[in-house]
Formats: sequence, C-alpha cells, structure tokens
Amino acid sequence: MAVAHWLVLFVTVNVLCNMRDVNGALPATTLEAIAKANANGPYIGIVIPNLFEMGPLLNSSSYSAAEIIDFSGRRFRLGTVEERKVILVMTGLSVINAAITTQLLLSFFNVEGVIHYGIAGNANPDLHIGDVAIPQYWAHTGLWNWQRYGQGSEDELALESNGDYTRTLGYLRFANYTTNVTGCASHDNLLNNIWYQPEEVFPVTGTPEERQHEFWVPVGSTYFAVAKKLEGLKLESCVNATACLNYTPSVSTVERGVSASIYLDNSAYRSFIYDKFNVSPVDMESASVALICYQQNTSFIAIRALSDLAGGGSAESNEADTFVNLASDNAVTVVVEFIKQLSSSTL
Repeated sequence: MAVAHWLVLFVTVNVLCNMRDVNGALPATTLEAIAKANANGPYIGIVIPNLFEMGPLLNSSSYSAAEIIDFSGRRFRLGTVEERKVILVMTGLSVINAAITTQLLLSFFNVEGVIHYGIAGNANPDLHIGDVAIPQYWAHTGLWNWQRYGQGSEDELALESNGDYTRTLGYLRFANYTTNVTGCASHDNLLNNIWYQPEEVFPVTGTPEERQHEFWVPVGSTYFAVAKKLEGLKLESCVNATACLNYTPSVSTVERGVSASIYLDNSAYRSFIYDKFNVSPVDMESASVALICYQQNTSFIAIRALSDLAGGGSAESNEADTFVNLASDNAVTVVVEFIKQLSSSTL
C-alpha cells in the first residue's frame, strides 16, 4: 500500500515537471527530488532549532550525509544516523518557525516519526545543567487570555461562554509578585491576571473545521518507552580541558516540558511555572513541534539538554553563556543513543 502511494506521488510529480511553475509553487525539479527521496523512505525526521545545536550531529561519526533538498527557506539534509534513514532540518528560533518547518517536513516527505532536540532552560530543582530531560508531555504556555483589571478568578473571561477560552488551566496573578512595597497588607497590579489556554487543534483523523483543544500533548508512547531505556546514561561534564562541572550529567525522563516564544531568565516565573505545572525543561520550540505531530498523527519525542537554570542561578549572568556547547553535545549523544535503541527495539 505504501509503495502504491509513493508511486502515485512519483507519477504526479512527473506530470508536474511538464507544467509551468506558478507563483508560490515549488519548482518541478524540487518536486522530483522530493519524490525520488520519498521512494527511498521512510525517514525519521530530526528537527533542530539552531545551527549550533545541529553542528555536533553533522560532525558526529554516527551521521552520514547523502543529499540536500532546499525549498521554502529550509534545508532538508538526507542521510543516516547509525544506519537509520533520517532527514535533518533546522527550524530557526521560536514556536512559529518550528511549527512551519515541521509541517513542511511532514507534508512533503515520507516521515515515520519525529525526533526534536536542542538545549533548554531548567525549571526543575532536582535536575542540573548538562543533564538531558525527556518529557512525556509538552504544552505551549504562550496562549493567554489577559483578564481586564478589576476582575478575578470568579469572573467569566471574555468569549468563555462561546467555548473560545477557559479558566480550567489556571492563571498567573501579577499582584502576587509585587515587591518593594511597605505599609499595606495587600497589593494590586494593573496587569491583573493572565489565564493559560489550550491550543485549538485540527487533527487529520478528525473533521476539518471542527476544532478540538489540547494543552498537554503526549509524546509517542513507543518513543517514550525507548527513552526510558536511556535513563541514567552518563554524559559529558567538561566544557573544555580546564572547565568541568563537579558532577556527571545524566539522562532523565520527566513528566512535563513547556514552550513559548519567550527566553526565560527570571527566577520568579521559573518557580511559578514549576510549582504550577511540574515542568522541567523550558524552551521555545518543542511544544509547537509536538502540536504539529499530534495533528498529523505522527510519532514524536523531544530531547532537551539543560544549558541554564532559566533565571534560577547566579544573579550575574545566564549559565547558557558558558554551557551551551556542552548541552548541545550532550543532546546529540542522547539522540544517537535513542536511535540505536529505537532500531534494536522490539516494542
């Protein structure tokens, strides 16, 4: 059945090759290259935020490059990792770039599953810089209903009755973080409250234009079972020959991670989001990759190495300035080990 599907696609592309390119369409030569690549699939898609995170994988002895296909501002690198066929693609920073790139990957290529990896901030006091966290659930925490001043938790949100917004996930009250105020028993803040909202999703298994809502998106159950086999794996602890951590980083599977187009370097919000949602890694892309894969019914997992404490460490500077390369290397080590385990798994 799969062979027939790609044969139809190949014939379609050959027809398109004889048609004139129109504004916004991919060139016929690109479509032909994609069809030929897909005939050799399926692939594991490896989605990576930035070049400094991709570099260690490109330079790894486990990676073998085969072909590059460029389109829509993205570069799709075909090759193998530990002899498993893969397509590497860099997204760029933020949830929007990550979502666009993941959708392009899944729409054009024969992909059986997606591995997303990179660095992240750490909100979990039980984890440490250099550790790699693999969450079972991801949420996008950047979709809010910002409540008007004077209203509180008992007041219905704007458009809540339409089903557009909800109070079920809870809120952040700005007044709770007022500082340097003396002489009064309670404090207020004109910024009032922000209420966290689930995303509207339209799964391919559902009916078009009939929305569903999701906040905590699970990773693939088979992928997470494979990730559990990596728990406790020891990782690199040295930035260079003279700068080393005083402990050995390792791999942990955790309950939750969150993403938003916000670089988190604030101790108060770090504590709030950990206490409220029990999150470990905080980043800017993983949840959007998860949401796209969920809607496209594609297996997914995210592997994030902790480069900093998201504002919970030294007051002088963010630790990522020092540990970004170490974290990137550790993330790639775990990705390679994950693919090894996936290839040998009988799950």
